[in-house]
Amino acid sequence: MNPKMMPTPAVSSRLAAGLGGAALLALLLRGWNAGTQLLVASSVLMFMACLASAVRVLGVRPAIYLVLIALPIGWFAEEMGANYGWFFGSYHYTPVLGPQLGSVPVVIPLMWFALSYIGYVMANLIVWQVPADGTTSIRRSIVMACLAALIVTAYDLGVDPYMVYKLKAWIMAQDDGGWFGETLQGFAGWMLVGFCIVLLFRLLLRRASFPAAPSARVRDVLVPLGLYGALMLFEATQGVPVETRTIALFVMGMPLFCAACGLYRWQLLPALAVGSAA
Repeated sequence: MNPKMMPTPAVSSRLAAGLGGAALLALLLRGWNAGTQLLVASSVLMFMACLASAVRVLGVRPAIYLVLIALPIGWFAEEMGANYGWFFGSYHYTPVLGPQLGSVPVVIPLMWFALSYIGYVMANLIVWQVPADGTTSIRRSIVMACLAALIVTAYDLGVDPYMVYKLKAWIMAQDDGGWFGETLQGFAGWMLVGFCIVLLFRLLLRRASFPAAPSARVRDVLVPLGLYGALMLFEATQGVPVETRTIALFVMGMPLFCAACGLYRWQLLPALAVGSAA
């Protein structure tokens, strides 16, 4: 074999990790129906795409720390909700979302990481026109974590009714809440959990000394925006009840549009700096 055509160690490790992850996923999903397999596989792919993007945008160590913050917090909040009614109201998961850890499907904490990362990047693009703003003051961290949590909760406005009415992924103890069968407490819980994940990550950036992240490329930043847009389009076309389709288009479309403008501005910054210097 031509040595130039041989894969580099980095490529080989990524290929091995991908194959190993696929094998583990296939093992976990063995015996589940096709609908559950599709849901779990798409959630895992979303998690992996966000992780790969985070490594480029944030750096390897910050990306890993965000995973280590989001997964246990997301799992704990859902476990307490499923067993004691904390945060989101009283409910319990059905087998629709696949294998569970305790009372919580494994894919749920993975989604908390993905959505928190998406919220973090979009909030930065909206306010500062950069995908990551690094170490910031506590006051700024609180404000930005609040905006990220609002972006995450905007997604939940459409997906929760779909999960309950269409997929029956979980069953609410109170089915006459103030939002298409969902309780308003649930959205407050989403805000709180999303806020805590992003805020703790930002506070960790203040305390830890991380090496500089590699220069993020446009395609790395397009990953979280593209995923958020895909989720918006799904809710806008498949949402149940149908009223949630228009709601999703606006509540998710507005932050997505603003973040896209921020991304465009971020790409123009070097050119603007050169122009002003000239």
